[in-house]
Amino acid sequence: MENKSFLAVDLGATSGRVICGTIENGKLKMDDLHKFPNGIIGIHGSYHWNFFELYRHIKEGLTIAARKGIKPISIGVDTWGVDIAFVGEDGSFMGLPYAYRNYTAKENTEQFLSEFPLKDLYSRTGIQTLDFNTVFQLYALKKHNSSQLKAAKDILFMPDAISYLLTGNKITEYTIASTSEMLDPNTKDFDAKILDFIGVDRAKFPGKVIMPGQVIGTLTKELAQETGLGEIPVVAVAGHDTGSAVVSVPAADKHFAYLSSGTWSLMGLELPEPIINERSQTANITNEGGVDGTIRFLKNITGMWIQEQCKKEWDVDHVYSYSELESMALDAKPFGYLFDPDDASFTNPSSMTKAIIEFCQRTGQGTPSTIAEFERAIFDSLALRYKQVFKALQSFASFPINTLHVIGGGSRNAFLNQLTANALGINVVAGPAEATAIGNMMLQAKASGLFTDLQAIRNFVCDSVDLKTFLPEEGQVWEAAYRQFLLYAKPL
Repeated sequence: MENKSFLAVDLGATSGRVICGTIENGKLKMDDLHKFPNGIIGIHGSYHWNFFELYRHIKEGLTIAARKGIKPISIGVDTWGVDIAFVGEDGSFMGLPYAYRNYTAKENTEQFLSEFPLKDLYSRTGIQTLDFNTVFQLYALKKHNSSQLKAAKDILFMPDAISYLLTGNKITEYTIASTSEMLDPNTKDFDAKILDFIGVDRAKFPGKVIMPGQVIGTLTKELAQETGLGEIPVVAVAGHDTGSAVVSVPAADKHFAYLSSGTWSLMGLELPEPIINERSQTANITNEGGVDGTIRFLKNITGMWIQEQCKKEWDVDHVYSYSELESMALDAKPFGYLFDPDDASFTNPSSMTKAIIEFCQRTGQGTPSTIAEFERAIFDSLALRYKQVFKALQSFASFPINTLHVIGGGSRNAFLNQLTANALGINVVAGPAEATAIGNMMLQAKASGLFTDLQAIRNFVCDSVDLKTFLPEEGQVWEAAYRQFLLYAKPL
């Protein structure tokens, strides 16, 4: 296992990266080759992804790898979930893909569910109903007589669309397709009744749904020459970034919970089979596809999105570092203001600080005014929402959960990790921060024969990264705060 390099294209909702991971002397060494911004752009009242700008940056990252003399075994691509791109008969993309925040209108979901009952939809997919899931996007496009949808020969999920740009081959990967709320978790294919209801032909999703680990193709001759990398294989990893992130959870056994912490927070369990019943539907817990036939039984939670949006407003007068903001929160009075991070008012407001103020005012808590008060409210509220979701997940688990593994960028936030340990009353193990990219690379390594199974990958990751454990403190104080939080939070 020496000197084997893999390239991960890791695209998040706010930034993207091309990263090289090299397995050398039994350890993983990582080199951030190219990092670039990603963001939603508004065009005539709609929200889109600047897809071709992302592609330009990806090519730049691959070119940098070649200039550095890196000779990768393969390349893998992961992205955020649910969003899609349309490809026409001639193989060209049909405009910029819509962004999921374009679909936040409750009336669209409500109209869908008035005709196709939620109980039936959940029983067929086991997926958490979110207003922007692919099924509701397609329903909205159909209602609005979308020319893209009508004319499209193929519909590609975002990582599959990037892989198509790289290889010229179209595929539908399992983990990303499972986020659509259109996939049957038992057959692992699209549900015919759902597709028929929204009027979308199954043939628009290319081929058979494939599992992570299969080779999609090689870089096109043009790209191979332009980047200087040569015709390197592109491997289908867990295309959904959370799917790749969960692969790298450094757990010693299967009895763990994870929190993939970033713009979104996703808390869940890894299970051998889906749990689809009335109780999981009421809690709105999802059964997304994982690696090696597993199910990611998880809940989507609004994560650092709220802080990111507040920071944009504060940075107009002074650009604050995240460490400055954390220090302010640390010095502020705890539990002064609490809110439900998953309240609809925080989905995409014109002013996040105003949305927080309005929530606090209508719940009789008064008005936060200083940055420190806002920051403390954000961190306290997130930790308490994590507790609420954790308790729900624990009630479904057939095993005791003594550790929460926090992975992703949020694992670097020591303050929030400590608050999470306090709120949950269990140990929190933080790391790796680069969970998604590591999982992406490890699946490529597994595809090349370097690992036999998920546990072998996790043992390797545990030996390769620095982890930090946070022990719970102030249990009674946090229990009292949790009782207060439940007055404002939507029940599960």
